[in-house]
This record gives sequence, C-alpha cells and structure tokens, in this order.
Amino acid sequence: MAPGARGRGEAVEGGKLSRRKGRRYSAYLRRPSCFKPACDPPAVVDGGDQRVDKGGGREGEQRIPTHLVVMANGIIGSAANWRFAAKQFVKKYPEDVFVHCSECNCSTLTFDGVDVMGERLAEEVISVVARRPELEKISFVGHSLGGLIARYAIGILYEKDLSTKCPEENGDSKTYTSGTQHVEEKLKGKIAGLEPMNFITFATPHLGSRLHKQIPILRGSYALEKMAYHISWIIGRTGKHLFLKDKDEGKPPLLLRMVNDCGDLKFMSALQSFKRCVAYSNACYDFIVGWKTSSIRRQDELPKRESFTKSGEYPHVVYVEKPKTAIVQQEDILETMVSQPKTASEMEEAMIKGLTRVPWERVDVSFRKSKQRIFAHSTIQKIRKKQISESTRQLRLTSPQDPT
Repeated sequence: MAPGARGRGEAVEGGKLSRRKGRRYSAYLRRPSCFKPACDPPAVVDGGDQRVDKGGGREGEQRIPTHLVVMANGIIGSAANWRFAAKQFVKKYPEDVFVHCSECNCSTLTFDGVDVMGERLAEEVISVVARRPELEKISFVGHSLGGLIARYAIGILYEKDLSTKCPEENGDSKTYTSGTQHVEEKLKGKIAGLEPMNFITFATPHLGSRLHKQIPILRGSYALEKMAYHISWIIGRTGKHLFLKDKDEGKPPLLLRMVNDCGDLKFMSALQSFKRCVAYSNACYDFIVGWKTSSIRRQDELPKRESFTKSGEYPHVVYVEKPKTAIVQQEDILETMVSQPKTASEMEEAMIKGLTRVPWERVDVSFRKSKQRIFAHSTIQKIRKKQISESTRQLRLTSPQDPT
C-alpha cells in the first residue's frame, strides 16, 4: 500500500461540518456533485430504512440483504453525492441490496492519485465485508473519477483471501497444501470473496482526459488542451494519471497499465469477472468528461443524432448499445501497445483495445431539454425517480431470483 494512504483516509472521520453549513450556498447556485466538498451531510438514511451505510448502520427487520452495492464518488466529491441514488436502490429492493457509499476518498483526498484512492477503497470494502458475513454478491457503481477508483480497487480485491487466520502448523504439508487449494478454489473469480455482479460507471473518463476533445469545455482547442495538460499538477497525482503523464519508475501511465493484469493487480481479470458492465455517458452538455472517454469509443463509433430514440419511461436515455462479443486481442500485441506508446492517439487506441475485451453495455444520455443540462456531468449521477429505476433495474437483472 502507498505510504500514508491509510492515515489520510482515516483522517476524514470526524471532519464533518453541520448540515446547515453544508447547505449554505445551495440556494444561490447548484454545485456539480463531483465538485461538492466533504462538508455535505453524510449519505445515511434516518428512520425507517437503515441499509444505506456510511460505516456501520443498523439493519431493519426485513430479510437481511446479501448483495453489496459499493458507490464511489468523483473528484472533490463525498458520500453525500450518492444519497438520493442510494435511497432509491434500497427503497426499490429493500430485501436484496445493501448500499455502501464510500467515504474514504472525499474532498482533496481525491487528488492523491487513482492508485492510492483505489487502495483506500479496497480496504474500505474489506472492512464492510468483514462486518457482514451474510454478503454473497457485490456490485460497484462509480461516478466520474469514482469509476477509475473502482476499477483499481477490484484489481486488488480479485480472488483476494480476506481471512485473517493463518492455518495452524501441524507438520502435515499435505493438509496445508490441501487447505490452500481449497481456499484458492473458493475464491476463484470472486471480488473480496463475493460473487461479482454489476460494474456500472457514470461519466467516467476511462480513456483519460488528455487531448482529443476529452474535456469538452476546452472546445477542442489544441492550445487550451495543451495548457490543461501542463497545469494538471493542480489536482496532484490524480492529474498526472488522468492526463497520462505519470511515468513511475519508467512504467507506462497507470491508466494504460489498468487495461491489463499487472503482477498481483488483476485489473482486467477482475473487470471480466463481472456478469454485467455498463457505461453511462452524456452525449452533450457534459463539460468535464467527453463522450468518447466515458463511453469507451472511437470518434467514428459515436452514435449519430438521427439514430437517437425517445423513451417515455426514461426520457433522457437516447441510445442504448447492447453488449457486443468481446474483442479478443493477441496479448503480445496489446502488451507492446501498452508498454511502448509514442503518442496520445496510440495510448487512446491501446486503452480502447484493452477495455473492449469486456462486453460493455453503453447507455447514452442527453439532458438537452432539461433545466439542469449545463450540469449534465452531475445530473447523470443525481437522476430522479424515473431514471434511477433504470439503474436499479441494471442490478436486478443479474439477480438469481430473476429468470433473465
């Protein structure tokens, strides 16, 4: 684990300000959710339903849920950003899901880098799972940078033995070997010892933010994109990772390495273990994260506006691309692309080729006719009742109780 990662995560506890103070400015201007400071009230449900957890909530009287849903916030965000969505998940399926809104990466802790934040999230998930032995399944939902943090965390948690007890030494090497094999078999294909179900991202910069109109507010200006690249240090190590300029110990940029398994970190194996992977993207009015990077597509693969469709039930969902058969790349070719990229375009292509080995379902969203369209980057996370039912359906469809 990176030095100081645990300490910095724990320092967040007890740092909450009052609910009143956190809402002081909301009457004047709505702040994008991924830029809300950690002083926002925590994502906890008071009263009847106690299953939206912020570190140790009580359980109601109904059947205990066995499906853990982990929600990760974006940059300068907090667990409070997921409050509405978490309540809707629990309200829709009170006996199925237990929702945990991650608290370990909030406010300026989101500047520490994808790797450090991923390690903190992995530790947080391990802690939750340890407290709830009834859990059997796990899903991740990430907004913006939270999607990348979750991708790093699952690489750590893949087939990880969470047992803290070491086998007793009895001098019988056969017994020890047999026990080890049993544990390995039990953990095969598991995330934190649980069955991986859904991996869902909302407006996540999967391909990074470097050039190629990945930050729409820069309007495709090469001069502005180059300037953003040079001042990315403002958001610390996270900026280096997003702009693909980190070269730790001569290694390729982290986002490039995350499209393969890297030693003990099984990034790709973990992602491929989920039964369903869904990428929600803003087709317009997202000034923070571009359509290409959030939907993991090349420019010529983006759907044309004339092919958009309208849905009465989900009015902001304009295009749904069903999962395609995963493209199997030759490992040696992909490894060469990852380890020896020369340009931003080559790095982007390597990430697309790597990530499309997973059959993604892509859901394109447009808030063009919404009053909140200029806040599309956060609106996609705080979608209201009609739209949140679509997200809860994503989880429900992979539940064993459903014939689908």
